[in-house]
Amino acid sequence: MNNNELYLRRKIDRFLLDWKRRDDHMPLIIKGARQIGKTRAIHKFAVENYENVIEINFATMTEYRNICKDGYLVDDILRNISIINPSLEFTPASTLFFFDELQAYPAIATALKPFREDGRFDVICSGSMMGVNYHEIESNAVGNKEDYDMHSLDFEEFLWALGYQDSQIEDLYHKMQTLEPLSAIEYDTFLRHFRDYIVLGGMPAIVRSYIINKNFSGTLEAQRQIIRDYEEDITKYAGGLDHAKILQAYRAIPVFLGNENKKFQITKLEKGARNREFVGVKDWLVDSGIVNPCYCLNSPLELPLRGNYDPSNYRLYFGDTGLLIGSLDDEAQDDLRKNKNFNTYKGAVYENIVADMLIKSGYHLYFYRNDKGTIEMDFFVRDANSLIPIEVKASDGASASLKRLITSDAYPDIKYGIKLGDKNIGYNGQFYTFPYFLTFLLRRFLSENPENRSNIS
Repeated sequence: MNNNELYLRRKIDRFLLDWKRRDDHMPLIIKGARQIGKTRAIHKFAVENYENVIEINFATMTEYRNICKDGYLVDDILRNISIINPSLEFTPASTLFFFDELQAYPAIATALKPFREDGRFDVICSGSMMGVNYHEIESNAVGNKEDYDMHSLDFEEFLWALGYQDSQIEDLYHKMQTLEPLSAIEYDTFLRHFRDYIVLGGMPAIVRSYIINKNFSGTLEAQRQIIRDYEEDITKYAGGLDHAKILQAYRAIPVFLGNENKKFQITKLEKGARNREFVGVKDWLVDSGIVNPCYCLNSPLELPLRGNYDPSNYRLYFGDTGLLIGSLDDEAQDDLRKNKNFNTYKGAVYENIVADMLIKSGYHLYFYRNDKGTIEMDFFVRDANSLIPIEVKASDGASASLKRLITSDAYPDIKYGIKLGDKNIGYNGQFYTFPYFLTFLLRRFLSENPENRSNIS
């Protein structure tokens, strides 16, 4: 079997089917970083659900980059497409237009409104967000499209790739919900899979190679090639920004994550660096989908979280932890791949994987560190009634900050907490403990019956 013969089940598969079944579905834009599996998933859905698929890759099929030259009305675009390829059929109600590599011809986004108003054809756009002025696309197509944010494989999708069934994952969730510890075989097996997932990350080509070969052969070089591809794209798509400064910031992320407080500081990128010289650099990396920002809360006292953070105080995590692993030096690689020793990098690997899992669950990232450094918390989320601190422990140490946040009258919105580590399922009256690998189920756990969470005894 070669890599092209194995399709990895993705969560977008169900989303696309549900999207098609809705009578009022609008043109769809699939957003995300490069090489996360967008094209493969959309192509599979398209050929299985439409009689005709008009698939145009604007990066490689450059002749189609002027199909809007006569305007954005659907018939004008169809005429220009048919001039280039007269064999194509445009059958109403059974044709999907798949415009891939949107970043190579963003003008097509302006046609989404005419396609929606015309109503004869379904439309999906996809592509790397590098180099795309998405704010411009948003203004041109607002109210006439639907967005879907796609990421590399999350841990649940990785388990699917290994052959696990939905019922087995449901068993894991049931134990979380009932606070029943996992058996020794369950814990050891899923922890082993999770450590493999940390090393590999969720890039489909890398996971597919691992599944087929049943080992890590070639995966490090594949990770480093993706990193090189991202750096090449930065050079290509930086637009009006200084691509050298974007590269400098991107390459420095592992360095800052290796520091004690993990704060990303422009002024420490080089001697004499000034924030004004790097304006837009962080936002460009975030918009491209290759990094996830985590902002420091002004105070863990106020809700909602999105109106209570310092935009100048942040950490940057890789959007795929495998790329963090791939960026480390050869000595670290040997330790991580042979010994699964993730503790040596000051907790950065565990924090990055938890950040990645929270983002893939639909959360935004926030942390807190007071001026004196006496209280520090890795992440915060919330349920319907409370603010929830999440502590990520690389070792089985004390949880002084977590306990203080929960027990102090100074933080009335904090009723309980979460501790993630190499620990089985449990609850001590103040915070829940879960093994790292169950983080992908955390949002469901917090959303179902949240009123009971702080009352369990």
